[in-house]
Amino acid sequence: MKKLFLLFFIFKITTYYSQNKPLQDSLVATMTLSEYLGYVKRFHPIVKQANLIINNSEAKLLKARGAFDPEIKVNFDEKRFEQKDYFDKLNATFRIPTWYGIELKANFENNSGAFLNPAAKIDNLYSAGVSVSLLRGLLINDRMAAMKQARLFINQAKEDQQILVNNILYKASVTYFNWLKAYNKKQAYTSFVKNATFRLNATKRAFSEGDKPAVDTLEASIFYKSRLLDLEKTRIKYVKVSLELSNFLWLADNTPVELQSNIIPDTSTLQSIDNAFNIALFNNQNFNINEHPKIKSLRFKIERLDVERRLKLNSLLPKLDVNYNFLSPNENQFSNFDTENYKAGVKFSIPIFFRKARGDLRLVKVKLNDIQFENEASIVSITNKIDAIQQELDSYIIQSNLTNDIVRDYEALLNAEERKFFMGASSLFLVNYREVKLIESRLKAIDLENKFLKSKASLFKAAVIQIAE
Repeated sequence: MKKLFLLFFIFKITTYYSQNKPLQDSLVATMTLSEYLGYVKRFHPIVKQANLIINNSEAKLLKARGAFDPEIKVNFDEKRFEQKDYFDKLNATFRIPTWYGIELKANFENNSGAFLNPAAKIDNLYSAGVSVSLLRGLLINDRMAAMKQARLFINQAKEDQQILVNNILYKASVTYFNWLKAYNKKQAYTSFVKNATFRLNATKRAFSEGDKPAVDTLEASIFYKSRLLDLEKTRIKYVKVSLELSNFLWLADNTPVELQSNIIPDTSTLQSIDNAFNIALFNNQNFNINEHPKIKSLRFKIERLDVERRLKLNSLLPKLDVNYNFLSPNENQFSNFDTENYKAGVKFSIPIFFRKARGDLRLVKVKLNDIQFENEASIVSITNKIDAIQQELDSYIIQSNLTNDIVRDYEALLNAEERKFFMGASSLFLVNYREVKLIESRLKAIDLENKFLKSKASLFKAAVIQIAE
């Protein structure tokens, strides 16, 4: 009995040291949460896809700027029939659109032919002038609206991109926490298998020496096999989660990476998670909801719709376009551009009922009200969600402290019961019962830590906090 008692304590000391000493195996490498999220942010295809939002918005801005490009336009018509020259018509125009409803034009015309309308016959006529929209289209028009909306769309796209990147990092971190939980459970059951192995061998030794009945060896064998079964379940769960984690690991050339078996999670993630998520100094009391990317994105969308509203409101005005062009037969004689030679015109139109314009304006107002309601609801929802997560985290801290105390108490009970068993004052049944309770409490502690980490990730997602590369 004394030998068994001494062997028991030697085993306990050795097991404790092996579980708490630093890893010496050079083949085992730890991947921290910060390193993992850095890989995801730099190389994951969905993150790269989110960057396309900016490229798309920049392309739309370039397209909108195209409406202000200077334009050269040349029209030439010629007709000859039955050896007769009916007409030759040449019209070349250089046009420069400007920000407001003003266009600058330069024109050259040369029209001749036997069957051409005498009023259309022009021999080398040069003109330069301007056309202006005095009512509809002066202060805002399609070109101006498209440009303003494209610029606002770029700002909105930057906020939307940040939200998309934050979402993929959140999903990646949740998978990492599941990987860590599976690893911790596998390690826990590994230690319990070692305990069950020692207890089975010690019980067999005691039986061979006549100190324990044969039924104790059977019971010890059953619990040993149960621990092996639990370990195998956690091992395959760990393998599956590791493969899920590999879905987020990519190389720069868009090649997926398979997580190697010698890579393990960082078991001290609980102490470094605030720095990894950049929420170490986060305080919901000082949180500015107006700087939230979701709210800023909605605000830019409201501004875009307001530009459209002003455009539709402008369409209720009558259309009054005027143009004035100086004329000269020689492009080198600028003095010939005088008020004696000119071509001018006025265009005026107005709908009787304005039903189309009023309908378009009403539709824009409905969209604008819809986005404004969504903005107000989002402000309340995000604020309450962040506050709820903070309270949840505070509760998890209390629960974690209590759970850790319970684990330590069950460990003390198990150690005491094992000492009593090897001294002959207890039974193997009670030892196993104590160990089952210890296993349950330790697994609950691991699950609670996992929930706490996921709540931290939820805070990171809800506040859309940016992390460094």
